Amino acid sequence: MAERTTRERIADHLRTESAEAGTLANEFEITTSAALSHVEHIARSLDATDEELLAAPPTCRECGFDGFDDLINRPSRCPECKSESLTEPAFTIR
Repeated sequence: MAERTTRERIADHLRTESAEAGTLANEFEITTSAALSHVEHIARSLDATDEELLAAPPTCRECGFDGFDDLINRPSRCPECKSESLTEPAFTIR
């Protein structure tokens, strides 16, 4: 049997526990950008199933803003207070 792809292994991981993009990047030895790309693709592939990708939005550590439009993204700063101290979005599959 062929080894599972990185994307399949990330999806399996997200089925068992929530993870941030940076955590996925470290665990699967890929860049954070690649992890976000995999998560975005996983979300699209789940459209035809009874599963869904849930995303906890990034949050500003300074003012608490969490109204980001694109949840599968890693913003560089808060649009409200301009702080660069943001949590990463966290993902899970349910």
